[in-house]
Amino acid sequence: MSKDQAIGGAILVVCLLVAVGYTLSLFVPNWPSWIGIDYEFPQLWVVAIPVFIAFIAILLIGAWIGWTMATTPPPKPIEEITAEMEEKKTEETAETKATEASEEKKKKA
Repeated sequence: MSKDQAIGGAILVVCLLVAVGYTLSLFVPNWPSWIGIDYEFPQLWVVAIPVFIAFIAILLIGAWIGWTMATTPPPKPIEEITAEMEEKKTEETAETKATEASEEKKKKA
């Protein structure tokens, strides 16, 4: 088993354990007593904490997108790109003709 597969397996197991714990906490508030833990987690927080984390994560992603858009220079207009491509094509054609002309002179000489 490769390192990536081992990490993937660990992530799978942790996610499944958290999912089971979350589901039990949401629907069976006193489930920790089954395994000997005398603690009752308030059901409100079982919903509120993940919702808070997801909301903040979405806002951070939105802020990152805004920052990227604000700090990235605008692209060149299509007209400039087209003009540059035509100039390059013209230069390449001129170079090709010059090369062909010099080759013909060499053949004649």
